Amino acid sequence: MHLLKQYKTLTATLLTLPIGGLLYLLGLHTAADVLFAAMSLWVLVPMAYNMFKQLLRGQYGLDILAVIAVSASLALHEFFAAVVIVIMILSGQALEDYAQEHAKKELKDLLKRAPKIAHKKVGADFVDVAVNTVKIGDILLIKPGEVVPVDAIITKGQTSVDESALTGESLPLDKTVGDNLLSGSINQQSVITVKALHTSKQSQYEQIVAMVSGAASAKSPFVRMADMYSVPFTIVSLTIAGGAWAASGDPVRALEVLVLATPCPLLIATPVALVSGMSKGARKGIIFKHGGALEKLANIKAIAFDKTGTLTVGVPSVSAVVPYKSSLSADELLTLAAAAEASSSHILALAVVAQAKQRSLAIPQITNLTETVGSGITATINKQLVTVGKFAFLKGQGIHMPAEPADDAQQGQTAIYIAQSNTYVGAIFFSDTVRPEAAGTLTKLKKMGIKRFMMLTGDKQQVADRIARAVGITHVKAECLPADKLHALTLFRKKYSPLAFVGDGVNDAPSLAAADVGIALGAKGSTVASETADVVIMLDDFSKVAQSVAISKRTISIAKQSIFLGIGLSIILMLFAALTGFLKPVYGAFVQELVDVATIFLALRARK
Repeated sequence: MHLLKQYKTLTATLLTLPIGGLLYLLGLHTAADVLFAAMSLWVLVPMAYNMFKQLLRGQYGLDILAVIAVSASLALHEFFAAVVIVIMILSGQALEDYAQEHAKKELKDLLKRAPKIAHKKVGADFVDVAVNTVKIGDILLIKPGEVVPVDAIITKGQTSVDESALTGESLPLDKTVGDNLLSGSINQQSVITVKALHTSKQSQYEQIVAMVSGAASAKSPFVRMADMYSVPFTIVSLTIAGGAWAASGDPVRALEVLVLATPCPLLIATPVALVSGMSKGARKGIIFKHGGALEKLANIKAIAFDKTGTLTVGVPSVSAVVPYKSSLSADELLTLAAAAEASSSHILALAVVAQAKQRSLAIPQITNLTETVGSGITATINKQLVTVGKFAFLKGQGIHMPAEPADDAQQGQTAIYIAQSNTYVGAIFFSDTVRPEAAGTLTKLKKMGIKRFMMLTGDKQQVADRIARAVGITHVKAECLPADKLHALTLFRKKYSPLAFVGDGVNDAPSLAAADVGIALGAKGSTVASETADVVIMLDDFSKVAQSVAISKRTISIAKQSIFLGIGLSIILMLFAALTGFLKPVYGAFVQELVDVATIFLALRARK
């Protein structure tokens, strides 16, 4: 019932069939013809108007043949044939519209990450105000877990912030007085006071949104598959119709051909296949937001990837435990660090404790714990002072430190350093873990004919190179802000097009919009990315990227098979009508329906 209410024109047109049929049975033929003609004209006039507007812009498609067929039917008083053609046209449009609306319903949480409230200092207190009212120089309070509302500089306090959604930096960054913060990043540890450097519109988050809008509007116009086949089909149909008229001298003979030439196989087969493919994708956790996404994805030649949260898990884990001069075993070193870090909420502390538990290590009790936010911890363990933290923190405690590690495997990695009784005993290194399914997914994509891959990231070059080697990507652009990513993607697209981009964060939104097909990992990614993308993978599973390409390729292959079947049958029937004259327009309309049914059944295979 909802569908009927949504597509009122189609519903009204369908109702004319039983009403008109009843009028014919009652002998009111003129009334039935008027009803059919009025309904056909109701649809024809706006359709013809839109067709002429498109022609003036140099665009053309299926509506040319549809307008000719309906107009000819009305001119030759074949009113029933006209309304049947109209129903087929509206049905195809309704299916396509329904597919897009159905996909959008899967994505309701749009742009929730955008900062909306700021705690502004007014007198001696902080009050909640709308972000768009914050002015440069305003003093703001940001609590742990809150999003930074505007670009700002810290005036009081220390903390660590998560900028991964903006810059791609997978690890938290320690910030103190005098450090800048980007709007859209997340305060992780402590309450801080900041001074606004920009208004909301001038801040990083709003600039990203502006880039998304600009990138989306700069996309090349997309020509639908059905429209590409419509031109030769229209030429062939009009040629056969014109030949039939010339040979017989009867314009009705031409109409008999045109009725059979209505582009219903093109109008019906494509949306049915696309809806089926979109439905299959949804069952697999892949949302194709419109039919065009399926068509474009089936033809991509290259893919660019974000790193953090896309090719990698996006959460740091322990990559190496390195004792110094064999003073302790790796497990003993990890036990000391885990004991000191057990009560900390820092993301690296959580990774240390998780690694210790994974190795089933017994974590001893501590006393006299002192934490310097963003720097390190001191604690007493088994009556010995243990110091854990940054390289500079341990040096600041008077501990003699060797040169920082230069091992190639550890270059560019984040580390914490450990001292026992003021003697340096080793370090623990962290890295963002490559998704276990990443390399296999790229192998599958190569087998599907996609040979060019690129990685774009805001992370350090050494980290980016390590991840790229692990998954088999040779083209890498590191240390990128969103604008840098967009520029690199544009250059890559000029060489290899059509191009897809896969990402998950706020910083990926401009690239998702600029690519021919944007694919967002939406399970834990930004809603900005999900809104901007053409395809959203709802599950946190990178292998779904290859599955989405496979679904699109199979769907378009089935759509083409259905189109060619429909066109082939239509041409055969047109030639039969032209040569024999046995198929009156009203009978031709019913025969054409049989062709439509055959193409629909063939197109429905895309659901399986």
